[in-house]
Amino acid sequence: MNILITGITGLVGSELARAFSTLGTIHGLKREGSDLNALGLQDLSIHWHEGDVLDFNSLLEAMEGMDLVIHAAGKVSFLPQDKKSLFEVNQQGTAHVVNAMITAEVPKLVYVSSVAALGQIPGQEEYDETATWVDAPDQTAYALSKYQAELEVWRGEQEGLQVLVVNPAVVLGKLAYARSSGALYQVVLNGTPFFPAGNLNYIDVRDVAAITRALVEKNTWGERFVLSKESIPYQEFFQHAAHAFGGSVPKKSLPNGLISWGFPILKMLVRVVGKNLPMTASVARNAQRKTRYSNQKVERYLQFRYRELQDTLNWAKTQE
Repeated sequence: MNILITGITGLVGSELARAFSTLGTIHGLKREGSDLNALGLQDLSIHWHEGDVLDFNSLLEAMEGMDLVIHAAGKVSFLPQDKKSLFEVNQQGTAHVVNAMITAEVPKLVYVSSVAALGQIPGQEEYDETATWVDAPDQTAYALSKYQAELEVWRGEQEGLQVLVVNPAVVLGKLAYARSSGALYQVVLNGTPFFPAGNLNYIDVRDVAAITRALVEKNTWGERFVLSKESIPYQEFFQHAAHAFGGSVPKKSLPNGLISWGFPILKMLVRVVGKNLPMTASVARNAQRKTRYSNQKVERYLQFRYRELQDTLNWAKTQE
C-alpha cells in the first residue's frame, strides 16, 4: 500500500509516518527547505515529493499511484494577522487535496482535523462527534478554518472518496518542539504567574498516531472521532509539567474580569514573564471554560489504553 502524508514534517504528521510505516510505503509531501531532522524523520524510509497543499499540480503529481492519503498539513494560529493564511492553508489546501485525489483516483482519505472544528457554544461544556457548528462570538478563525476544511472532506465523500476524520485535542509532543505543546510547556518553564480557570483536553501524539492507525485497520470509513485522553484543570496539568520539567507552577487563577476589561494588561503580563505566547481575548475566554471533549466513541470502537500524563511528560523531555 502506498501512503502519502501531507504535513509529514510536523508534530502529528511525523508520528503518523512512524505508526503507518509497517502498513505500507510512506510517501511524504514536503516544501522546499523543510527540516527533516527536527522530528527524527531521517530514521524512516520515506519517498519524498516536493510540493505544497496550495499547489494543485504538485499535489496531483504526488498522488500518482497512492492508495491512501493522510492529510495532516495545516496552519495553527490565533493571531489576527494570520486569518487570511489560515483559510488558504486549512480550507483551500484541503479542497486541493480532495480535488487532486478525485482526479488521480486515490480512494481513501484520513483527515487530521481538530476539536476546534466542533466549535464553542455559550453555556455548553461537553462535546462529542455529533456537535454541529454554530456561529458564536468566541469562535476563532482557526476553528472556522478547520470546520470549513472538514466540509471539503465530506464533499469528497459525496464525490466517491472513503474518508475518516479525527479531531485531536491539544497534542502533547516533545519539549524541544517549539510549536504546539512546546508553547504550553513554556508557561511552566518561563514562570508565568497565571493559569486559566478552565480545563485542558489533551492527548499524547503517539496515541493520536496509534488510534488513527487502528481506526484505518478497522475500516471505520465515513466516521469522525474525537481524540482526547481526558479533560483536567489547567492548574493540575501545570503541576504535572513542573514536576517533570523542574519549572514553577502558576499560582494565580486568571480572573474572568481581567479578560473582560483588562485583556491588554493580561497580555503584557504574559509577555513580561515569558515568550510571546499566542493569545487573543477569545482564546483566553475559551481557556476559562471547563470544556470536555468526550472520547467515548473511540472507547466503543477500540477500548484504547491511553498513556498516563506523567509518562507523556517524562518522555517529552527526553532527547531521543
